[in-house]
Amino acid sequence: MKKTSKIKIDQITEQLSNSFDFVFDGTTSFTVPNIGEVPKQFNIGLIVGASGSGKSSLLENFGQEEKIEWENDKAICSHFESATDAQERLVAVGFNSIPSWMKPYNVLSNGEKFRADLARKLKHNAVIDEFTSVVDRNVAKSCSYAIKRYIQEKNLQKIVFASCHYDIVEWLQPNWVYDTTTEILSVGRGSLQRPSIELEVFPCTTDAWRMFSKHHYLSSNINKGARCWLCTWKEVAIAFSSTIPLPSGTVKNAWREHRTVVLPDFQGLGIGVRLSDAIAQIHKKQGFRYFSKTAHPRLGEYRNQSENWKKTSKNEIKRKDFLRENNLRGLGGFKISSNEAKQRALSHANRFCYSHEFIGTQ
Repeated sequence: MKKTSKIKIDQITEQLSNSFDFVFDGTTSFTVPNIGEVPKQFNIGLIVGASGSGKSSLLENFGQEEKIEWENDKAICSHFESATDAQERLVAVGFNSIPSWMKPYNVLSNGEKFRADLARKLKHNAVIDEFTSVVDRNVAKSCSYAIKRYIQEKNLQKIVFASCHYDIVEWLQPNWVYDTTTEILSVGRGSLQRPSIELEVFPCTTDAWRMFSKHHYLSSNINKGARCWLCTWKEVAIAFSSTIPLPSGTVKNAWREHRTVVLPDFQGLGIGVRLSDAIAQIHKKQGFRYFSKTAHPRLGEYRNQSENWKKTSKNEIKRKDFLRENNLRGLGGFKISSNEAKQRALSHANRFCYSHEFIGTQ
């Protein structure tokens, strides 16, 4: 199919075309590649190729991309139908930073804006152009994998992406790919395996917490006596975890998870749960019992299903005993010295939390 457009010739177009000996009569034409027959039923389709190769024109065959509007006096999470809907969709695109959920759209980073837009676009028959074009390649890969997982879990149908980046194919794992450069349609790409991620974990001091503190959903504080670990991928620091002794009159020789944070660009790849498991295993091998409590839904649900963790009696119940046990002391043993801190502690006592003990594989 050929597309033609006509423009009015003026002094500038005449001067430039003559300077380069380019014959131009005001008419431009472009042949849109023939994509052929894509599967009638699919979850994810991908049109990939160089800029100017017809991707956007082909994408129009599948529908019009939704234009997302944001109100800058509302938190981004308030633009969804419900708290549950907001949580599911934001987590689905690897946007796991709860403090950022409470921000207005206009103050988000480019990567966060990209994920927030996607969270609202994901639905049956969605078309998404320029996919991952404006973000770092690490964000592109992690977001692609998180989206693939959500689309499969919800069985969303006929979502088509267009992108000039080939590095996302193995992470998005589409059911079909059309390459506008080679003009080849490949069907059955959904069986591709995600590239492996090899992480390294090193002991570190609490000084390393500085680059992660603002991304923690509860508090930027850290216990000075915490044991700490730094997680790297390809020699880049991407995550942090720390633990502290478990103060209890009944449980002896035990530690608990204190802070675990994955930097936003690397969220959505499952790194957090694997780092948490690795740190738990370190304590288990050293002869300690190991516990963790979290309000984060993805981490909590992962542990509910994992053979490595068992639920405690406090799992998924409101911790009304929290303030009594801690004698009105804040999270992590920090003394409550302000109304804000007291409110945070009260909030902690009144919300559902996931509580588990690490047992390792049997």
